[in-house]
Amino acid sequence: MSYETLIRDYMQAWNDHNPQAAGEFLAEDVTFYDASIGTPLEGRANVRDNGIALFIGAVPDVKWEMTSSPIVGPDGIAYQWRFSGTNTGAWDENTPATGKAFAFEGATFIRIKNGKIAYQGDYYDALNFHKQLGWL
Repeated sequence: MSYETLIRDYMQAWNDHNPQAAGEFLAEDVTFYDASIGTPLEGRANVRDNGIALFIGAVPDVKWEMTSSPIVGPDGIAYQWRFSGTNTGAWDENTPATGKAFAFEGATFIRIKNGKIAYQGDYYDALNFHKQLGWL
């Protein structure tokens, strides 16, 4: 499977709102880095449950679209994207749903090892995202 096909299938699992299926694309020892948070999540179950499932739970209609032709290298892939949806679920016990729709763009850098995502780094304008949710 090509890296682009792997990533498009991974994104489709997000768009199908299926954290379990998305988690199957991750290496057991995956590192997930969200630049706006700054602290990486480590391990497939942790990323699936505290990254992917949390986001899908807070935004059950999430749509993740690749907006550029990906740049593919020997060990990975990079691409620009657009996330959109409506925040109808709580982010955590201290951050309730806002009910607000949002859309923001970013870029992801992925390293692939043995056909699985070993590293995912997401970079986006968190200030814009937070403003759209009414947090700022």
